[in-house]
Amino acid sequence: MSGKAREYDETDVRVRPGRRGSRPRSKRRPDHADASPAMVTAVDRGRWTCAPDADPSRPPVTAMRARELGRTPIVVGDRVDVVGDLSGETDTLARIVRVHDRRTLLRRTADDTDAFERVIVANADRLIIVTAVADPVPRSGFVDRCLVAAYAGGLTPVLCLTKSDLTDPAPFAAQYADLDFPVVVTGRDRVEEGLAALGAEMSGRVCALVGHSGVGKSTLVNALVPEADQSTGRVSGVGKGRHTTTGAIALPLADGWVVDTPGVRSFGLAHVSADDVVAAFGDLAAAIEDCPRGCGHLGPPADPECALDDLVSAGGLAPGRLGALRRILVALSA
Repeated sequence: MSGKAREYDETDVRVRPGRRGSRPRSKRRPDHADASPAMVTAVDRGRWTCAPDADPSRPPVTAMRARELGRTPIVVGDRVDVVGDLSGETDTLARIVRVHDRRTLLRRTADDTDAFERVIVANADRLIIVTAVADPVPRSGFVDRCLVAAYAGGLTPVLCLTKSDLTDPAPFAAQYADLDFPVVVTGRDRVEEGLAALGAEMSGRVCALVGHSGVGKSTLVNALVPEADQSTGRVSGVGKGRHTTTGAIALPLADGWVVDTPGVRSFGLAHVSADDVVAAFGDLAAAIEDCPRGCGHLGPPADPECALDDLVSAGGLAPGRLGALRRILVALSA
């Protein structure tokens, strides 16, 4: 080492800024007054496909969630505002800057003990519950649970019975006659009639289709939206269908939207109470205010003081309607 003293200049000085020496980040965010409204039609690994309201014929826009939204959940059916490149061209990316309040919400849990809610679709007007009357055998318990989820979420249920060419659908449909919601029957023996009836129920609305795998959901979607090209699968030999739709996706109709959902084998209702269901019936909502706390509205012996029984005695409620309601409420206590 040389004995000559080292010379220093200003480049050797290193100054560490103080903790409060830098300008604080502004909390003000742009209001995005020029953002365009859209509907989320698909979700895939942190990217959202959105259909612009301004011109439905335009290609869909791929968007990311703006930083200011944090971890705000965004699902199919959500109404959002987007900014950025809205051309929909390949490799373009917009940003979702606002998520609007939801009118309705279809949710389920993995089972009745699971506290985590899985959102299936937002802002749907109707829930089309698709079930085959044969192959696979229809399960009224599953239909009952779907009805509970629809009523609790603010959706109008529609029962769609498929494969009517295999057996008479009337006995199964009769179980729900007193609940007074639409029932549509489809099958090879009534293709045009069934599709016309289903189309009438869906016109001008956002409708979600739900049902076990193998009951014909994707076949219905292909008939309603031929360009959708949804995959269909054959029912397995043990009576359970293979999953043929892997994620919820909204597809445009001539007037409205259809949301095809994955086939599910369970429909947990941990997030729903009996009051949530009964409150969806306008003629019963006021009556349950006279029920004791914790009433499940099942009647004797479980709920001997249920006010709905008094309503029947007073002639304000048909016994058949109460019986049908209580049959689906059993799904909450099963």
